[in-house]
Amino acid sequence: MNNKSAVILAGGEGKRMKSDIPKPMNEVLGKPMLRWVIDSVKAAGIDDVCVVTGYKTEITEAYLDALPFAVSHVLQSERLGTGHAVMMAKEFLKAKGGDVVILCGDAPFMDTQTIADAYQAHDESGASATVISAMLDDPTGYGRIVRNADGTLKTIVEQKDADESTLLIKEVNSGGYWFDTGDLLSVLDDIKANNSAKEYYLPDALYLLLQIGKKAGAFTAQSPDTVLGANDPAQLAKLNEIAKNKLGISNEE
Repeated sequence: MNNKSAVILAGGEGKRMKSDIPKPMNEVLGKPMLRWVIDSVKAAGIDDVCVVTGYKTEITEAYLDALPFAVSHVLQSERLGTGHAVMMAKEFLKAKGGDVVILCGDAPFMDTQTIADAYQAHDESGASATVISAMLDDPTGYGRIVRNADGTLKTIVEQKDADESTLLIKEVNSGGYWFDTGDLLSVLDDIKANNSAKEYYLPDALYLLLQIGKKAGAFTAQSPDTVLGANDPAQLAKLNEIAKNKLGISNEE
């Protein structure tokens, strides 16, 4: 059984949230979005967790340090994209080996079953990397999953870098990935910020692995909710409504 660890990206500011706390610390049903993700990871049997903090790191660090179980954290002092965030966790990754799941700390419905099922698909296919995807009726704003004819992953294209035909694809990147940790480390420093945002994108790690003949896959989550996050108070309210429905809580309670 391979060693499994998790890196959760939680450095975002969330300017449009109109709150003065890190975006993943905003609450859904009284629990920070970050805690939803940590709980799902732990329930999937993954105990080695590293959270990458950023904006107002002291708030996130204080919360993590007060948890009844150990969670590592590292600081991304400059927020230069998801690839850069994972670079901050390099020492953690080197120490853990095995396979790592990398998740967004502000996607509270990335559930235990999806994490476990995606790992099984990743492990059985012998892939170096497996992106967790979802099918959305309206994929606007999300990176698109482009597959080869045989269903394997060809590439992931960010919305702002996509051409018209790519924009028609409804399968999107959830922002969650399984990687063979050693393979990820072998390409992590080769990610370049040569895109319109001048950021280091983690999906480029998959592209680099494919270039050196490694295998990459995409696992489609059963629920489109796995990709949902919140960028403003209205979207956060919507997440709370969805969470109530999932848990069968009526508004009267």
